Amino acid sequence: MWIAPGVMMLCTLLSYIDRQTLAVLSPMILRDTGLSAQDYTEAMSAFSVAYMIANPLWGSLLDYIGLRVGMLIAVSIWTLASLSHAWVVGLLGFAVARTVLGIGEGAAFPGGFRTAIDSLPPAKQSRGMALAYSGASLGTILTPAIVTPLALRFGWRPAFVITGFLGAAWLTMWWKVARPPMLAASPGVGTRAAAKFAWPNLLDRRCWLVMSTFGLGGFGLGVSLNLCPLYLNRALGFSQAELGKLLWIPYLGYEAGYFFWGWVSDRYVGSDLRRAARVFGLLTFLALPSALIPRTDSRIAVLALFFWAMFIADGFIVLSLRVGSLIYSRGQTALVAGIGSGSWSAVLALALPVYGRWFDQKMYGVTFLSMSLVPALGTLLWLWLQGPVRVYEPEAEVESPASA
Repeated sequence: MWIAPGVMMLCTLLSYIDRQTLAVLSPMILRDTGLSAQDYTEAMSAFSVAYMIANPLWGSLLDYIGLRVGMLIAVSIWTLASLSHAWVVGLLGFAVARTVLGIGEGAAFPGGFRTAIDSLPPAKQSRGMALAYSGASLGTILTPAIVTPLALRFGWRPAFVITGFLGAAWLTMWWKVARPPMLAASPGVGTRAAAKFAWPNLLDRRCWLVMSTFGLGGFGLGVSLNLCPLYLNRALGFSQAELGKLLWIPYLGYEAGYFFWGWVSDRYVGSDLRRAARVFGLLTFLALPSALIPRTDSRIAVLALFFWAMFIADGFIVLSLRVGSLIYSRGQTALVAGIGSGSWSAVLALALPVYGRWFDQKMYGVTFLSMSLVPALGTLLWLWLQGPVRVYEPEAEVESPASA
């Protein structure tokens, strides 16, 4: 029953290799193309806008047509988009390539979450989601080690070609795995399929409960992933070669966070929304040390603070999805993940261009102070919106093909 979530882990790993190649090589790419930090963050913002729209779209689509076909289409789109980076020039070219990449990658997290729910019993679903999502964090760890030596030897453009071959390999694997007994044969099995294609209802309080803690609570993760390499290069003098050797340290917090907070969600929170509120409060307090990043010149301290920022942001994301799986029916599982990831991208789309301008002006203090405070806004919004909400009993629904 763990095989399908494991293959989805490789999918999210692939998505983040494709996504993080630009971030990891940003010092080299900006130097060679003459783009500013603001240009770079505007291209990243184009990705976030497309990703914001694509996540709930793919979430509904995967619920409706099924994981097998939906993921084949999505990964094919983003593999071609990643390849296209090798030939683009200028802000417009990168913005278009990032937009198409965002459209395809919008299926990764809804697909991973849906796979965990469909493959595992309720007591293991948060850890299954952690496994499926952990490929993203593992991708951030491995990407510097994979693409930096290639870029230093052959230039940054060939690094994007490698990602295309990885995408083709995953598509072959998924074609063989995404079938019974590991996944339902079609979207029409039992109660697992959505009866119709549906967009998120912004008038539904449940939608805002998920968006507040995923989009605002997980904000520090997006900022750290996109701007950590550039900050280390500009503020602390890390070379591109040093980034290739040391970026795994902060990104390890991203990997560890999924598994730790997945365990907390399964073992402590369960289906108790009052316990979820306590954990959200704790996470809000633990997010504050990120404001200290520009207050020290110690490389070790800065790497540790970026590690911590990603580790805590993971807690918001995992717990937000746990709550979403409780208050939405099982037939809308992928939609829940789409709502969360889409809101996260919406916040980043608004913030990254501003942060890029602040980076060009070396306004690092206000950047990281605001990053540390945004999760508090998400928690306050969640507490304000929280009220009597129906909690769906997982045992009342059809058991998964894998557990059967």
